[in-house]
Amino acid sequence: MRRLSIQLTYLVAAIIVHDAAGFTFSSPALNGLATPKIPNSSTCLNAFGIRTVKRILSPKLKIKRKGRLSRNISEEEVRSMFTQWNEALATGDSRNVANLYSSDPLLLPTVSDTPRTNFEGIKDYFDNFLTLKPDGQILEGKIKIGKEWAQDAGIYEFTMGVNGSKLKARYSFVYVWEDGYWKIAHHHSSNMPESQKKMTASKAEVTNLFDLWNDALLTGDPDAVARRYSKDAVLLPTVSDTPRSDYEGIKDYFVNFLKLEPNGEILESYITCGDNWCKDVGIYEFLLGTTGEKVRARYSFVYAFEDGEWKISHHHSSRMPEASAPGVQRISEEEVRSLFGQWNDALLTLDPDQVAKRYSKNAVLLSTASDRIRYTSEAIRDYFVNFQQKHPIGKILESHVTTGDNWCKDVGMYQFHMALTGETIMARYSFVYTHEDGEWKISHHHSSVMPEGMLAAASRLYQMEESDCIGPQNTPNETFCA
Repeated sequence: MRRLSIQLTYLVAAIIVHDAAGFTFSSPALNGLATPKIPNSSTCLNAFGIRTVKRILSPKLKIKRKGRLSRNISEEEVRSMFTQWNEALATGDSRNVANLYSSDPLLLPTVSDTPRTNFEGIKDYFDNFLTLKPDGQILEGKIKIGKEWAQDAGIYEFTMGVNGSKLKARYSFVYVWEDGYWKIAHHHSSNMPESQKKMTASKAEVTNLFDLWNDALLTGDPDAVARRYSKDAVLLPTVSDTPRSDYEGIKDYFVNFLKLEPNGEILESYITCGDNWCKDVGIYEFLLGTTGEKVRARYSFVYAFEDGEWKISHHHSSRMPEASAPGVQRISEEEVRSLFGQWNDALLTLDPDQVAKRYSKNAVLLSTASDRIRYTSEAIRDYFVNFQQKHPIGKILESHVTTGDNWCKDVGMYQFHMALTGETIMARYSFVYTHEDGEWKISHHHSSVMPEGMLAAASRLYQMEESDCIGPQNTPNETFCA
């Protein structure tokens, strides 16, 4: 009797294993996937025994023998197949989704022009689509049922987990009964045509798009700026000859540009808007935080609506052609005079290195109180070691500025108040500046005392010495005061 019971147990186990192909997963996301490979009944019983069968059927794997949809399907069951498909999306595995399609499928997807007619093509589409972490919901649908086929068509909406954006589209699913399962034979998904035509930005919204781009500049993060551009964007930048036509190229340009700490402002703007596109062209100006320099340029922004937001599709930026030729730097008279202020501020630090840094690599200094010509950084620094001990404070009394391409000059009179002694010294000066390593440096500095004052002092000294002349003039000891 006991032996008969064991044989019956083995028989039931064999039947269970033999019928494993008929199992369905309790999670709708897994129903219809490839059937797991299970040993045949003989191998299972002889090699693995009853424990193996129990492990296969354990609740941990969340499968059950009953519950697979039958050929005679209800409308509720047809709709449940969308739930099954959506839960396959949630796994993030494109194979799980592709396994829900029939052996002879046709997928016309929402965001691809390529029809997908086999497992690999469908998997390839979902490889990209699943990176958005989509979660679908049917908003409106109509179901039809025939002999071994069913259709569900309507409108669904996806919420993208990566950024919270929503995408609404029309859908058609045609299901067929194949090898004991319901499979997707045809799936057509398309954007809403009327809503696509109505994506038009106002002029105020277009202006705000520049602010979003400039705010990205202020973060100092080139990734944040590059993300403002569309997938097929082209950037023709201000200070690079290389067109940038992909994300990495655009990011690479801003890696260097952001080192200048730019802050942009639109000075003149002309906006045009259309369906799903808009453009803003005009003149903008950047204040460079590292140098205080202002750079003005012409710009063209063309925006396109992509993935639920406006992105830069085309950006062309160029220097003002009348102000400068390519590679030419210009400066205003006011900015030239401010260069003396930077030099004087360096004096006030009492650090000779800070003053020497204001001079260019090949600078020449003809100083006020030294006969020596200084044409190296070390020699220039040496002069200011002594000069700064008097705590000088400079002030321009008279200035004459001339500007050119990549150079400028400032000549006139300045005076220094020596805080250590209370003495005030007036002198003539010539500063010649050149543009070097992104900023204006002193290329030539000539400073000399006032000649008339010096001659008057010499005359007084001569008169004093002449009045002091004494002694017989025709003796060996006569004194000459000429």
